[in-house]
Amino acid sequence: MSEDLDILLTVQERDLALERLQHRRDTLPERARLVQADAQATALAARAQAITAERDALARDETKFDDEARSLEAKAKEVEARMYSGEISSPRELQAMQADVEQLQRHQRDVENRELEVMEQREPLDAELATLAERQTAVAAELAELGASLADAERVIDAEMEVERDARGALTVDLDPNLVAAYERRRDTVQGVGVARLVGTTCQGCHLSIPAIEAEQIKKAPEGSIAYCDNCGCILVP
Repeated sequence: MSEDLDILLTVQERDLALERLQHRRDTLPERARLVQADAQATALAARAQAITAERDALARDETKFDDEARSLEAKAKEVEARMYSGEISSPRELQAMQADVEQLQRHQRDVENRELEVMEQREPLDAELATLAERQTAVAAELAELGASLADAERVIDAEMEVERDARGALTVDLDPNLVAAYERRRDTVQGVGVARLVGTTCQGCHLSIPAIEAEQIKKAPEGSIAYCDNCGCILVP
């Protein structure tokens, strides 16, 4: 049992090494930068969507004003055509038609001015969308680069973790399953420490002392006995 407990200490070293590797994997700098770049891409997409909606609304207004101006122009030409066709001989009627043409043309100019205003409002939005598209392209390239870099770093750590797991498996293959299970239960409740050396009266797991009489009893316990720290509950190795 003494030899098994020594092996268990080595198993714990492997487990702690695995935890360090997992922490290293979880805190890779590429991962944090990837999160930042992804947040930036999301913000850019949201901004582009909002600007596109605003630009499209202006574009619809522009089309509406353009159609209205063309319709007014066509109506004015139609009235003018009747005026000069020779079909109308009444001066009063011709005068009224001329007034209609002038009114249609004034209305057309007003509509065209409104169309021009909308075009002027749309131009900076088009420019901003072009800038956003460039930034989105750059961020997408950064995301791809960071993703590839993160995958490479993860593969390196995963290979190291696989070595540790294999070494751990080789250590536990001949250990009593009940002993391993007891160790793992304690690791789950004592922040990763399931077994520790007893040096003098001090548990090296929690660095607290146990009564001297109890420490002496543990050291003189018969083969096959398992002792636990009264303070942290981990398995003690005398």
